[in-house]
Amino acid sequence: MRDIIIIGSGPAGFTAAIYAARAELKPLLIASSVEIGGELMNTTEVENFPGFPDGIMGPELMTKMQAQAERFGTEVVYDDVVELDVDGPVKRVKLGNGGEHEAKTIVFATGSAYRKLGLAEEERLSGHGLSWCATCDGFFFREKTIAVVGGGDSAMEEATFLTRFADKVYVIHRRDQLKASKIMQQRAFDNPKIEFVWNAEVTAIHGDTAVTGVSLTDTVTGDVRALDLDGLFVAIGNDPRTHLVHGKLDLTAEGTIAVEGRSSRTSVAGVFAAGDVVDPTYRQAVTAAGSGTVAALDAEHFLAALDDAGSADAGPELVSADLAEAVR
Repeated sequence: MRDIIIIGSGPAGFTAAIYAARAELKPLLIASSVEIGGELMNTTEVENFPGFPDGIMGPELMTKMQAQAERFGTEVVYDDVVELDVDGPVKRVKLGNGGEHEAKTIVFATGSAYRKLGLAEEERLSGHGLSWCATCDGFFFREKTIAVVGGGDSAMEEATFLTRFADKVYVIHRRDQLKASKIMQQRAFDNPKIEFVWNAEVTAIHGDTAVTGVSLTDTVTGDVRALDLDGLFVAIGNDPRTHLVHGKLDLTAEGTIAVEGRSSRTSVAGVFAAGDVVDPTYRQAVTAAGSGTVAALDAEHFLAALDDAGSADAGPELVSADLAEAVR
């Protein structure tokens, strides 16, 4: 029986682990068997994470976070969670290798995944002119010609933001009208640096070591043409990784895990959530890290309340309304 299990190895997960380990909770962090470190592992230089004035490569940042968590006593397991049981005071986590762990609390920090175009070149050119985050990478495209793929609010926001740096921003959309709100559409229409490419789908990305352009297929006529670019931003949405908690935790309309106010408390006592899995808006490494701090502190307070209630001799009543009120 552990005090805390953390599921997820991005900034939220490792920050929660650092705080939990320093509180001597001896956390177990389940990192995944293949996607260790979250989305930052696919990022090149990170210049907006505090404390690194010269920037730091995404994989190096995650390596440092893990080393810091392990320094204070976090145990990291490289496997995938295949099943969760969060009913009752004992939470159970089953792994792909058949192993099972039990804990009094769980921090769920599995992050989100950017939706991709489904093209073979995406993996190779990710971080080399191909990005899913204008806030993260826009600075690198000063006086360049770039394109944003998408037609929703996120795409309009990304395109408008990128005009601060780029000379020219194309917005490529597969239809002849946008899904974005009227105010976001108008803001993009009014920007002289933005040009819309309608009824077009990106069917290939060109470049050996960096993006040099794309192939566009007309969704009406089927005609194909080339568009020269210095960079490509994909803004077609993202999906929070919540499949493990469907039917177990309450979700929001956006599909993220519902938490109480600014806390990390979910609809189940003893289960906390942090990072992109609760954040449909900002999705930054630093906000995820801050969210991980909140989750670790909330879990620590919950465990303290269990101790105060005499947890060693108590049973299922630990998740009663009285306890839920006590840890608030």
